[in-house]
Amino acid sequence: MSVPAPPPTSPPQAVSTLRDLALSCHPIPTVAVTAMATALVVAAHNSQRVCVIAAVAVLAGQLSIGWSNDLVDAERDAKVGRADKPIASGQLSRHIVTVALGSALLVTVTASLLLGWRAAAAQLTVVVSGLAYNAGLKSTVWSAVPYALAFGALPAVATLARPQPVWPTWWAMAAGAMVGVAAHFANVLPDLTEDRHTGVRGLPHRFGAPVSAVAATTLASGAVWLAFAGAATPATTLQWMLLVGAGVSLVLALLVLRRNPRSEVIFLATMLVAALAISILVTGDVTQ
Repeated sequence: MSVPAPPPTSPPQAVSTLRDLALSCHPIPTVAVTAMATALVVAAHNSQRVCVIAAVAVLAGQLSIGWSNDLVDAERDAKVGRADKPIASGQLSRHIVTVALGSALLVTVTASLLLGWRAAAAQLTVVVSGLAYNAGLKSTVWSAVPYALAFGALPAVATLARPQPVWPTWWAMAAGAMVGVAAHFANVLPDLTEDRHTGVRGLPHRFGAPVSAVAATTLASGAVWLAFAGAATPATTLQWMLLVGAGVSLVLALLVLRRNPRSEVIFLATMLVAALAISILVTGDVTQ
């Protein structure tokens, strides 16, 4: 006589809550921005202590931005049936996310201040820009501005955290800003239809999918060339390899663009190009 298999059990409540919090923080952008910022801090020859503190500050800041985004958009996400959004689907309570958001803000402010007031100002500019985008700028013609400010400030976090703070070069900050705006245009491509139904009318929505896709790839490639022209003097083998990789990714994005301007592949390829632009900055000296 066979013994019936036990019924499947759901994960413990704490594990389920942590999983839902992870899904609600926009994990891919959170990890990507934290990795980029930390790499810049390391490349700026900061101490191990400063690198760890900066990583904590940036991670906590990005968590707060992600959670605030899902809190603000919960009703919009529910209207379009976003089952991948735990708050909108009712799997995660607003109270828990609010507590997590407040805790993340406390950590990012505290850790940022430990970097010194100059680096703290740059890092908190990143956080405030993200929160301002979530609070309403995302639905205006100025939706790209928070991205430009936030990503443009990332090289400053790295160089201003030094024992002898110094501003990064203009081209490093400009390349960072271009990466941010490219990310903005690429990120909204798969969600243009849902956003339109819920009243979100940022700059990419006003331009439409084809123009936004071209803008994303153009800005990302421009960031690569600007970073290469500034950091690669003379160019190393690694920098040439990064440039070639960016070129291949750009070609892939353009090929997909001709067939489907809203494809998620364009977003992924653009993000890869953007990451390679940051990688080129990391391999050079952004203070000269």
